[in-house]
This record gives sequence, C-alpha cells and structure tokens, in this order.
Amino acid sequence: MALIGTQVLPFTANAFHNGEFITVSEENFKGKWSVVVFYPADFTFVCPTELEDMQNQYATLKEMGAEVYSVSTDTHFTHKAWHDHSEAIGKIEYIMIGDPSQKISRNFDVLNEEDGLAERGTFIIDPDGVIQTVEINAGGIGRDASQVVSKLKAAQYVRNNPGEVCPAKWKEGEATLKPSLDLVGKI
Repeated sequence: MALIGTQVLPFTANAFHNGEFITVSEENFKGKWSVVVFYPADFTFVCPTELEDMQNQYATLKEMGAEVYSVSTDTHFTHKAWHDHSEAIGKIEYIMIGDPSQKISRNFDVLNEEDGLAERGTFIIDPDGVIQTVEINAGGIGRDASQVVSKLKAAQYVRNNPGEVCPAKWKEGEATLKPSLDLVGKI
C-alpha cells in the first residue's frame, strides 16, 4: 500500500504520557505536525536506543511545531512499566501509544503478521493528517532521530513554499528547486 499522500485512518488507543494514561486517536494528528515512530516491543535491545535518541531530539521537534508518538503492539500498561524501570525510557516525555489490537500497525502497514509486532516505521504527518514521509527499517537497524528533524524541515518548507522542492541532502537555508521545463535534463 502506498501511504504517501494519504489520510491517517481512524483509530482510538490508550497511551502512556507524563505519568498518566490518556486516549489518543487520529484526530490528535491534526492541526500540527506529527512524528509517529513504530517499534517492535518494549523491554528489548535496539528499541530503547532509538526511543532515547528520539527523546534527545524531542525539544527541537516541539520547537518545530511537531508532536512525537511512539507505537508498539504492547499495552499502555507495559509502556508505563518500561518507563518506570528503564533509565533510557524513563527520560521519554512524548506519548507512548499501546496497540495490542494491532489496528494502528495495520493502518500504517507496518505489522509483521507472523510475529504480531510492528516493524521499525517512521512517519511524518502534516497538520491536515496526511502522511508526508515513510521510512521502514529491518528489525536490526536502528534509526537516527536527527534525520527525522531534517525531513520535517524539508516537509515544512515544501508545504510553506508551493512550487518549490528540496533536493537531496537539503539543509535549511540552502537553495531549493523550482521544477520547470527549463530544468529538464539540466540537473
């Protein structure tokens, strides 16, 4: 399924956030930028390194107007237990969604049906609830949250500057491209 440019499908789930249980739905992804990070399971090996790295970028992402949501097929209760017992996960300030029904993982097409676990999927969603970027890694390959920051900057630039696109390795403040007949074959 090609998810780029599609609306996030409806869901409702329980989550752990700042010492409390809350309810989250696709409506939470509207009105601001959202970063949704799927991972296989709590109390594992690569996952805490990724989630801690995302926490290290959280303040920057918040300054950019984005909220972060992590999602696994564990329950919100398991998220709380992991938060309470792991030094790395105990730092997390963003929302940790439980997906024991696997509905959200299926909606985002990251569910490994055989294992019943989510793959390592990262999604950037615009304020209209439309998916703008998708990255899915194999289980043994951890992600770099600083790349999410770069992709979010590019997605925000393109949204705010219709008719312009960001070339490879684009950094904020660098030149962009304006697709036109004059550029065909000249790049």
